[in-house]
Amino acid sequence: MRDPLSAKIKTIEPSGIRKFFDLVSEMKDAISLGVGEPDFDTPWNIREEGIYSLEQGRTFYTSNAGLKKLRKEIAFYLERRFHLKYDYEKEIIITVGGSEGIDAAFRAMLDPGDEVLIPQPSFVSYEPCVVLADGVPVIIELKEEDEFKLKKQQILEKITDKTKILVLPFPNNPTGAVMTREDLQDIVDVIIEKDLYVLSDEIYSELTYGRQHISIAEFPGMAERTILINGFSKSYAMTGWRLGYACGPKRILEQMLKIHQFAIMCAPTTSQYAAIEALRSGDDDIERMRTAYDQRRNFLMKAFRDMGLQCFEPFGAFYVFPCIKEFGMASEEFANRLLQEEKVAVVPGTAFGACGEGFLRISYAYSIEDLKEALSRLEAFIKRHRKKSGRLC
Repeated sequence: MRDPLSAKIKTIEPSGIRKFFDLVSEMKDAISLGVGEPDFDTPWNIREEGIYSLEQGRTFYTSNAGLKKLRKEIAFYLERRFHLKYDYEKEIIITVGGSEGIDAAFRAMLDPGDEVLIPQPSFVSYEPCVVLADGVPVIIELKEEDEFKLKKQQILEKITDKTKILVLPFPNNPTGAVMTREDLQDIVDVIIEKDLYVLSDEIYSELTYGRQHISIAEFPGMAERTILINGFSKSYAMTGWRLGYACGPKRILEQMLKIHQFAIMCAPTTSQYAAIEALRSGDDDIERMRTAYDQRRNFLMKAFRDMGLQCFEPFGAFYVFPCIKEFGMASEEFANRLLQEEKVAVVPGTAFGACGEGFLRISYAYSIEDLKEALSRLEAFIKRHRKKSGRLC
């Protein structure tokens, strides 16, 4: 019998995040700090709108691009929150989560052999989606000493005549790093000079602490070069509703919409009606959740300092990325042993790229009670395994 699988799909590894999620789901009394999912329920008024849409029998297909009312609300939201202007009829499409938008953008824009610059550590989907679109991933290794920010020189070192797209994954998963206006201005000049396009994943744009998120699409000359990916999962605690959106130049969005038409048809109708309510009345909910995340972030950072565990201070998303190099264990070994010995699940840094070796991703999208117990177990683990070598990150 011939091999039913494509050679391409066999080169792609399963997600390292899901591996640990599956392990902890079968372990009694385990605490998982591994999944990037808000612990808050979707705000009640948003759920009510979803329920009402079902009661009204709104269970039909929407247009492929999504409900016009929702696209209007997204355009209004982006302008009032981030000073971005998009034509809701031509420059916004509704997707099944941000992940579908990422996949559709690469498939619409890449020809075989086109190179995509991917800063890592970063979200696990970028690299496989590039491969599935017949592109070539080119990895840029972000450095802790640079606060895991992307630097101009790093881009210049990786650009070739085949480079077409730069992925901009900020606020960053897994590090929590953000890019300031000054940071972005420094790389905008390179992007325009080298005639690149940008896929800017801004799913955590509402979750920044002590600073306002800045979109690269806001800079002169960048809106026509940028596909902006965002959604409702993180900001509104709507992960299971599976709803995102992509914004960008009409020329690109038209082709993304064709892929969406044939592969998906349309995003879930109930979710779209609920999302309209989220955008219209969700600002207070965002602020409430952001405040809670910030308190948890500060709690973890203090706990790490008390343990003597080195960790870059994040200013976005809801993750910390502590360094565990001093223990002489690979990230996956450390995570496996922590799970087996203390029943605490975290994600090895290598799940987000090879340069994540020596780090762990810990999510603080969990209750303070769970965080306290997990940190108590982590501290016990560290005390047993800490070496006297004095090695630092």
